[in-house]
Amino acid sequence: MEWNIADLVEATTDAVPEREALIAGTVRHTYAELDARANRLANHLLSQGVEPGQHVGIHAFNCAEFVEAMLGCYKVRAVPVNVNYRYVEAELLYLFDNADLVALIHQQQFGPRIAAVRGDLPALRHTVAIADDSGEALGDSIGYEEALAAAKPDRGFAPRSPDDHYILYTGGTTGMPKGVLWRHEDVLKTLGGGIDHATGVPLAGPEELSAKSANPQLVSFALAPLMHGAAQWATLGGLFIGSKVVLYTERHFDPAKVWGIVDREKVNVMPVTGDAMARPLVDALPELQGKLDLSSMVAIASTAAIFSPSVKKQYKAAFPNLVITDSVGSSEGGFNGTSIYDENAPKREGAGVNVRPGRDTIVLDDDMQPVEPGSGVVGKLARGGNVPLCYYKDPKKSAEVFVEVEGRRYSIPGDFASVEADGTITLLGRGNVCINSGGEKIYPEEVEGALKSHEDVFDAIVVGIPDERWGQKVAAVVQARPGGTPTLEKLDAHCRTQIAGYKVPRALYLVDAVQRQPSGKPDYRWAKTVATEALS
Repeated sequence: MEWNIADLVEATTDAVPEREALIAGTVRHTYAELDARANRLANHLLSQGVEPGQHVGIHAFNCAEFVEAMLGCYKVRAVPVNVNYRYVEAELLYLFDNADLVALIHQQQFGPRIAAVRGDLPALRHTVAIADDSGEALGDSIGYEEALAAAKPDRGFAPRSPDDHYILYTGGTTGMPKGVLWRHEDVLKTLGGGIDHATGVPLAGPEELSAKSANPQLVSFALAPLMHGAAQWATLGGLFIGSKVVLYTERHFDPAKVWGIVDREKVNVMPVTGDAMARPLVDALPELQGKLDLSSMVAIASTAAIFSPSVKKQYKAAFPNLVITDSVGSSEGGFNGTSIYDENAPKREGAGVNVRPGRDTIVLDDDMQPVEPGSGVVGKLARGGNVPLCYYKDPKKSAEVFVEVEGRRYSIPGDFASVEADGTITLLGRGNVCINSGGEKIYPEEVEGALKSHEDVFDAIVVGIPDERWGQKVAAVVQARPGGTPTLEKLDAHCRTQIAGYKVPRALYLVDAVQRQPSGKPDYRWAKTVATEALS
């Protein structure tokens, strides 16, 4: 067995073939069933001339077919490419071309968008449509089930390599999407369980990871869209160790439906994307009291976005024995550190996410030297060891982010952080949304955390807007809780108990709903537009 995604899932299948592997709406697959369907998709791709290293797009909502398509690609050493289902024609044309897609597996309803750009994509020679109730014509696409029915369910594939590629297209907060290109071994040792995050010690080999399927089965609930890395690795990581992975397949986020699935499937572990998911979920609990059995819940883990202390406190009150963790990472850097919520721990100044760093994570100052603990110096989060190869077809951006320091290669995606006296790292936020007010750097995530701990605030995004005196001033775009009446005066007084005065919002804009990306991350471009238009 190699450090290879397909090898690891096949090893689990061989160990526990009759165990339930994947639940997606009404679809339920055992490991053997999931493997057979992925084999059929893999053999179909081979029949269409897809070769190792070539890129195959997946343009779909959460569904069993999305997982089958990912695994089918990896089985034949092809590279699945995630496609954002919100993209319009111009964005799709850019992504399909930039990613060099030779094939595309898509939801039937996206057919018209694809047809509108396909004439400009001569390399895209084959498309497969996943049936839905949209009524859209298949056009040039073959039906997904038709493709599988005509292909063999057997393996018989060529040997794979730890050097096979994994790619994740990430939109970030600015610019067009970029493809982060990894070797399988590197991404598995970073995001796939190949390093024991509790101890920081790498596993001896892929067999050690696969052997975990002999343990009692966990039930993991992947809430986020599979077009984002967090959900992909929640799913793949579960399949490596024999878990039952449950996908959230509803088109809109409905907390009551989420908790209903937790009750029905007896979910143990639920990753969330910060407050965007965690807050509405915990707010829905009082109405469900006594109606559902949620005692199976063991852990909730937040990745990719801020998880406010006030929200964690609500979860601890609802689930006294729940393990609540924050993880810091990115598409470019992978896992950087984690923390377990302790309601009795001393409160830290500010509201930034504080984690114990992974073994390869450091903070580098402007001279590319490690920041001394407790120095107060703000630097950039950096990770060495197993890091991506590059941004696909973007040497300029690759040179900026993947940097060699004293003979060691680091990923430095642009997150600012400080190192506390105890060696823990406080994440302050991404530099491209940092606010400069009179020379002081203000990181939105820290201010957002302070705002969201106010009882009248449901959600908030913080941006900088022009100011004649200071260059920029802090503006808060806020969604109130039902019945809440946040005012600038109330929030000013509250925030001053959480963060320094120069970080406190000087302008407040109330909205019916805060807009976020499908991943749950703040949509800073939208918030900036709201604030600047209101200012003008």
